[in-house]
Amino acid sequence: MRRLLAAGVLALSVATLTGCTTAAAGPAAVVATDTRAVTHAENGRVPEGASWTQHYFPSAPGVELHADVLLPENLPGGAKVPLVLSAGSYFGHSGQLAVDGFAHTGPSQRFDDLTGEGRLLERGYGLVMVDVRGFGGSSGCTEMLGGAADQADVTASLNWAAAQPWSTGSIGMYGKSLDGVTALVGNNLRHPALKAVIAQEPIWDIQRNMRSGGVPRSTTNSVATIYNTIATQPQMPDDDPRYRANAAYDGPTGPHPECSILNTATYTEPNPAADAWKVRNLAERAKGTTTPLFVTQGFLEWNTDAEGMQEFLTNHEGPQRAWLGQWDHKRGGERTADGRLELGREGWFDEVFSFYDQYLKGVAPPTRYPAVAVEDSTGAWRSEGRWPRADRTATVPLAGGSYTDDGATSSYTQRSQPVARPTRLTSTPRVALTTQGTGNVMVRLHDVAPDGKAVMVNQQVSALRPGSTSLQLRSTDWTLREGHSLAVEIGTIQPGIPMTNDWLPTISGQKVTVQGGRLDLALDDPAKDARLPGTPAPWGALYRASQASAPPPGAAGFTLG
Repeated sequence: MRRLLAAGVLALSVATLTGCTTAAAGPAAVVATDTRAVTHAENGRVPEGASWTQHYFPSAPGVELHADVLLPENLPGGAKVPLVLSAGSYFGHSGQLAVDGFAHTGPSQRFDDLTGEGRLLERGYGLVMVDVRGFGGSSGCTEMLGGAADQADVTASLNWAAAQPWSTGSIGMYGKSLDGVTALVGNNLRHPALKAVIAQEPIWDIQRNMRSGGVPRSTTNSVATIYNTIATQPQMPDDDPRYRANAAYDGPTGPHPECSILNTATYTEPNPAADAWKVRNLAERAKGTTTPLFVTQGFLEWNTDAEGMQEFLTNHEGPQRAWLGQWDHKRGGERTADGRLELGREGWFDEVFSFYDQYLKGVAPPTRYPAVAVEDSTGAWRSEGRWPRADRTATVPLAGGSYTDDGATSSYTQRSQPVARPTRLTSTPRVALTTQGTGNVMVRLHDVAPDGKAVMVNQQVSALRPGSTSLQLRSTDWTLREGHSLAVEIGTIQPGIPMTNDWLPTISGQKVTVQGGRLDLALDDPAKDARLPGTPAPWGALYRASQASAPPPGAAGFTLG
């Protein structure tokens, strides 16, 4: 979401952000209504084999939601299909993040991969794309993602979709990034019609993603701007009047221009215990949920980081599937320009629809897929029953030292003895420090080769608290090769590095003395791995090159056991 997501998002390119492509559209075409279904032959923006209709239904008082529905073109009258539903901000007819230059209106292409390569319609499903309030053809003020507004809109969408005459009443949610967040919201609602959830690269706890230990990220400023822009972008001239009226609800000249101001204010809340953040702690609110869940998470994400994932998966009590690995903000099945799979693993859509068939249609999977497929930092894939798997833990005592909170490079480093055999760092590392002084702290973990060359593999920051400060780093799955060491760097928050950190600390300029501390690690032996087919995710090599580091040499102060 930071590049994304809006809640994530930031700023690379629009295409990178959404993973979208803009298809050429022909001249004026037929526009669907709730009674008039339109096919590809009538409107080139409709996927081949689909019939497109538009619908409106209420959510909260004064809020009307819009949905584009794609059903199999040859669906017999009176027939019903299970539905894949996605709710979010990227389904506007004029474009996902900006006006894309279409010649005429039509349904969003955000999930053309699902209807195309995934063959959703041929497999006997329908696709429902709902604009949450303030976006596309839905009225109302947009609000920061994951909160009460999303919960109300997802509830209304599930109620509506389950009740339609062409719906079997069995719904699966699907999304990536922001609509991955609304998919997690759906899981937490415990809605009886929701039979399965697939969430790719979501945010698990909105507050933790946007503020680290009280230190804001640039997204507290940029994300609101990005989503306010999407909410107010013009829609298509040939959209129906109801759509255009709803789309103008919170525009600069609409009846509620204050919507953008109110949305922006939400992101500036500094108190992590505020209700605005509590309601958006999706990991905490997942306790006791049982909806079957299939997720992806890149451990090297900068956009929607692996923060809160382990907590969510622990709190969720239903069936779980996952693809986890060394990628950034990519979706399953996505490829590089030269054709390589961004996630390094074939068969995404086969697994997606095996999962949906099992829980939406009651069809036993013809293939036994691993519950969790994991790519570690060596590029090797393995199967796990659940993640994380660890065969031991280590509590590493951290020596004292000092640094100046100058926002530059002041830090000190300690390192382990070289490991005698490959050793995997997994789960979610935690650090506790006892300090004197005011300011901030950054903790970084480095994988150091015997020749001293290193790569930064994990990091987290926090504002210092009186006496002691605890940090929960990002979830990880990184293997130290034989002869490598782990270096722990403690110091000031270093300047932002693109696609690595974007913190906006208030620098104290004071000396900070670390009296001591500890690092808690979960470790695992890669020799136990059950190997799976797969290739290294391309992002892993780019990450190593961009995060090359050179922690200062020093005597080994601890062992990993």
